[in-house]
Amino acid sequence: MAVDVGVTTLATTVPFAAPLLLIGAAMVMVPVFKRLGLGSVLGYLTAGVLIGPAALGFFSDPAEIMHFAELGIVLFLFLIGLSLKPSRLWAMRRDIFGLGLAQIVVTAAAISFFGIQLFDLPWKGALVAGVGLALSSTALVMQMLEEKGETQSLFGRKAFAILLMQDLAIVPLLALLPLLSPQPVHGGPSLGVAVAEVVGAVAVVVGVGRWLLNPLFRLLAASGAREIMTAAALFVVIGAASLVSLVGLSMATGAFLAGVMLAESNFRNQLQVDIEPFRGLLLGLFFMSVGMTIDLKVVAEYWDQMLEGLIALVIVKVLALWLVARLARVPHADAVRVAFFLAQGGEFGFVLYSAAVGSGAMPAVLGSVLITVVTLSMALTPLVVAAVPLFLPKKPEKKIEEDYSDATGSVVLIGFGRFGQILSQLLLAEGIDLTIIDKDPSMIRSAGRFGFRIFYGDGTRLDVLRSVGADRAKVVVVATEQTAVTNRIVELVKAEFPLAKVFARAFDRAHALTLLDRNVDFQVRETYESAILAGRETLLALGLDAERARTIEEDVRRRDLARLALEQTDGPTAGAALMHQRPPPRPEPLNPPRRTARPLSDATEEVAHEDPEPATASGI
Repeated sequence: MAVDVGVTTLATTVPFAAPLLLIGAAMVMVPVFKRLGLGSVLGYLTAGVLIGPAALGFFSDPAEIMHFAELGIVLFLFLIGLSLKPSRLWAMRRDIFGLGLAQIVVTAAAISFFGIQLFDLPWKGALVAGVGLALSSTALVMQMLEEKGETQSLFGRKAFAILLMQDLAIVPLLALLPLLSPQPVHGGPSLGVAVAEVVGAVAVVVGVGRWLLNPLFRLLAASGAREIMTAAALFVVIGAASLVSLVGLSMATGAFLAGVMLAESNFRNQLQVDIEPFRGLLLGLFFMSVGMTIDLKVVAEYWDQMLEGLIALVIVKVLALWLVARLARVPHADAVRVAFFLAQGGEFGFVLYSAAVGSGAMPAVLGSVLITVVTLSMALTPLVVAAVPLFLPKKPEKKIEEDYSDATGSVVLIGFGRFGQILSQLLLAEGIDLTIIDKDPSMIRSAGRFGFRIFYGDGTRLDVLRSVGADRAKVVVVATEQTAVTNRIVELVKAEFPLAKVFARAFDRAHALTLLDRNVDFQVRETYESAILAGRETLLALGLDAERARTIEEDVRRRDLARLALEQTDGPTAGAALMHQRPPPRPEPLNPPRRTARPLSDATEEVAHEDPEPATASGI
């Protein structure tokens, strides 16, 4: 089924013009904004502005695209639900119905008050504006949390609980509109009937998910048709979303419920893999459609009022969200992050304001301005979030006064991470006097619980190295994790303490070559020995005898040392011939030969009609 997306006449001359323009714009803008550190969301929004009616005008009706792209939000909420077991969701009930509901009430009240006081709005219009702007963008915030890897953090969980409550609140908020309309609305269902419909729809989704979906997916999996599983996953998501939308709930809520019901299913991972590609593409399309709705002419004409409204919205929401979070005993740093991440308007604001204008509860001009403000607030969210560090106090480094008087070890170990800890066991087992230094206070405290005496100190400082006895040590082992730090310490020790042998941990092959150029006495790549061991055990598991496995191991070690020597003198590509390579695949005839191939010396013109015998490994 074709979707009319309002493509201009110029674009319609090219087949598949709409998808080409959308994908092309995203391919250009998203990498640029990611490279600038502004995130992919702002890239999608900017791409939408450029190809939308406000700029190049390739698309004249972005509402059609947004209607289709909302499926991305539906799939996104389904995947979120898929990662939440019902027991975990129940454990979040206080955050959802406590913190989330408090946020909506406080934020709506504050925005309504300022709307009346600062912008002279009538109380009905201010109230609708307040409840609409109290909602944040679930798709935008969750996408940003996912990009930053914060979905499972404390503030990420609090933000999700608030967003989920906002999605659930859209039904009573829409039900509020007829009460504010100047003309009575007849023919709608009563409140009791509406509540019964919502409960019934949710019950159907929960029941189907609990008792029917697992048998269905088992039956489809038995058929062996992978594409049918994908189709079934999409059917479940869209079906649940459509069912709850019939009773007024958002489609995202239905998809979320379907995901939660399948969170404990054996097919959860399969569903996630099948849905993920659709989610990413459609969610990006949704953000582009939001960007297309920005009318630059309206912004230019009313920029001062919109700027005032935008600034007021961000400030009021940040303060309200921070206050509610702090009252809920959320730590200050997490409360600040929640406030800044949720400081924008949301996609459900478009629905609420359009319905408010249609019911007469809000003037059309005010609705248009508010929709533009919501869109701009979503577009500016990455920049607002980037300001979070400015409002978090920098924790002063806790200085540790260290006494190095008992640092008398013949070996100095710099760095007590996973590498240094294992290495120390061999030395301590022999009773060797070992001096260990590290500059991570948490590591020092953690090691202290196991009885280790770790000195606090920075190995890149010459005074610290002298204090721990590097000038007297026989061996200095550099086990730090960062290559630049390791290189600096090696240079310092080799220059200032030439009598000490320097052993160093290398990050990879390139770092090993760098350390060899600095004349370390010994270096080892951090994963080299474990990889050799794993390879040897694999050979044994495949049936090789221990002697043959040992021979192969020695051969690989010998070749690797020879490669390192060549790479030191002739560059990083030297010695490639020493590596074992997988033999190229032997060409196989499409059809079995009808008779045995004849030697080339006896070949006649019949050879042109026969397949040659494949070359054997011994002939290479």
